[in-house]
Amino acid sequence: MCGITGFWDISRQISNDKLPQVVRQMSNTLTHRGPDDSGTWIDGEAGIALGHRRLAIIDLSPGGHQPMLSGDNRYAIVFNGEIYNFLELRRELEQLGHKFRGHSDTEIMLAGFSQWGIHSAVERFNGMFAFALWDRRERVIHIGRDRMGEKPLYYGFTGRTLLFASELKALKAYPDFHPEINRDALASFLRYSYISSPDSIYKGIYKLPPGCILSWDGNDTHPEPKPYWQVKQAALMGISEPFQGSELEAVDQLEALLKDAVGLRMIADVPLGAFLSGGIDSSTIVALMQAQKSQQVKTFTIGFHEREYNEAQHAKAIAEHLGTNHTELYVTPEDTLSVIPKLPSLYDEPFSDQSQIPTYLVSQLAKESVTVSLSGDGGDELFAGYNRHFLGRSIWQKIGWIPSIFRHVAAGGITAITPGTWDRIFDKVNPVLPKNLRYSSWGDYLHKLAKVLPATNPQSMYGGLVSHWSQNVVIGASEHLNAGQLEIGLSDFTQQMVYMDTVTYLPDDILVKLDRASMGVGLEGRIPMLDHRLVEFAWGLPLSMKIRDGMGKWLLRQVLYKYVPKELIERPKMGFGVPIDSWLRGPLREWAAELLDETRLHQQGFLNPQPIRKLWEEHLSGSRNWQYHLWDVLMFQAWLEKHY
Repeated sequence: MCGITGFWDISRQISNDKLPQVVRQMSNTLTHRGPDDSGTWIDGEAGIALGHRRLAIIDLSPGGHQPMLSGDNRYAIVFNGEIYNFLELRRELEQLGHKFRGHSDTEIMLAGFSQWGIHSAVERFNGMFAFALWDRRERVIHIGRDRMGEKPLYYGFTGRTLLFASELKALKAYPDFHPEINRDALASFLRYSYISSPDSIYKGIYKLPPGCILSWDGNDTHPEPKPYWQVKQAALMGISEPFQGSELEAVDQLEALLKDAVGLRMIADVPLGAFLSGGIDSSTIVALMQAQKSQQVKTFTIGFHEREYNEAQHAKAIAEHLGTNHTELYVTPEDTLSVIPKLPSLYDEPFSDQSQIPTYLVSQLAKESVTVSLSGDGGDELFAGYNRHFLGRSIWQKIGWIPSIFRHVAAGGITAITPGTWDRIFDKVNPVLPKNLRYSSWGDYLHKLAKVLPATNPQSMYGGLVSHWSQNVVIGASEHLNAGQLEIGLSDFTQQMVYMDTVTYLPDDILVKLDRASMGVGLEGRIPMLDHRLVEFAWGLPLSMKIRDGMGKWLLRQVLYKYVPKELIERPKMGFGVPIDSWLRGPLREWAAELLDETRLHQQGFLNPQPIRKLWEEHLSGSRNWQYHLWDVLMFQAWLEKHY
């Protein structure tokens, strides 16, 4: 895994003698992504500059140095990631007459491009990757990204110069880059805790969508990414041509696919291990790793002294059963609080998934022993593991029959009364209600219900369930992106919810979090569940093999039960979080108060201070828990302080 950057200065604003210096200063901002080696390559005649930072994983020799030229000198490439099936592709290319100088997957990519063409070659790659490829003969640059979006790639134009990089900080190092905050993207961030693709926090700078290649010959002023693979097509194909076998055959096929995906991701020339939370996903990955390895797999877990946030004891039990070499670290509040100042630099743009903190800490722990760590991410998206996947359907069945106009009126009536007032009303009513309807926070419950009452389809239901700030507090921003724009015509309510998570939350939150946290400490994270063969297989499964008896991931559980006793696995699902709610009233209070100061917010001119102040005061009083809303604002404010 590495960091890549570069530009095509087609107007030749930068002199030839300055091209290496400029791309080097861009590349140097990515040292954390590649501490082992660095390189630049220049095509002075064209104004092309490529930069690379290397974290050596496969072929540790100088033969893996980048930027790299193809054997016929037609292509120059910078590449971040791994092509897991490179050995298979190498054998195929050798039979076609190709000769190789080293043993890296980068060289295999170049030969593949020469043999099959850009799109056809990428379709053969099984991996996580982002690359920039300069075609010296055709004078076209291609930038591409893996199918699921595991590896990041930003791009944009300043004048007639195309810029690209693994992280925004490299673009900011370009001398003529003058970023302007995208207020619409900021509004999206405050709603979802991440900035939805293809936008970035800066106007005119975009995330290349997963499964896409953008090609530019210097003529088109607005080149568009072209997909070579889409979750949408995998979903529609799977539903139109569903799995026809028995449940037993499905278990066996899933196990075989998982075992192969895990085995491919265990190929490395450096020490390798795995994150282990003790949940279904990570336990399955570790079980299949240990089944294919004679030595003990190294596994890593962090624990918290706060019981409601701690899964370490479950992970330890799984590790003992599987016989791994397990390392656990119980972190203190001081450990976790020390990560917060690093977050604005790690993430480069506002990002407020609170599990960013423990993800960084477990990456830091793993890096002490290994250079590569496998994770269980993706299982919830493939096998319907989130509560909202079945909660959304349940809510819709209860309210969908009510005419939309009445639901809109009801939602307006609920939100017209504050949560605190609702609480006081129900304090008087609670004693006469059945026990299963006695809530301590009726106000919060009703206001959450009001978010989904106006829903007209699964997409708008999804938006209501996952959103934080439903009101737009960003000054000068247009309305948030409506999740309903991602409708693809799936007839099943739950399938549509799963699809929404797979194309939004997964690439823009989960994968961003893992990439930045792991690369922030020089660790490569690999995700077997996101092997595209598994994604395609999962979409062909009937929903009854995913959700059963009120629980998701049924089929995945059956695979895991072959390796781990059921009693070690079955327990309520926990998030990977930290006690931000209490910290904001305690050790983080002074820091938060400074960032949320009304005068400060007013002077900055991005956020409306009044609603933020109201939530802050309610949170401090203990009458409400607004940790998610406040953390969104605090992460933007901390980012703004760092970058402006």
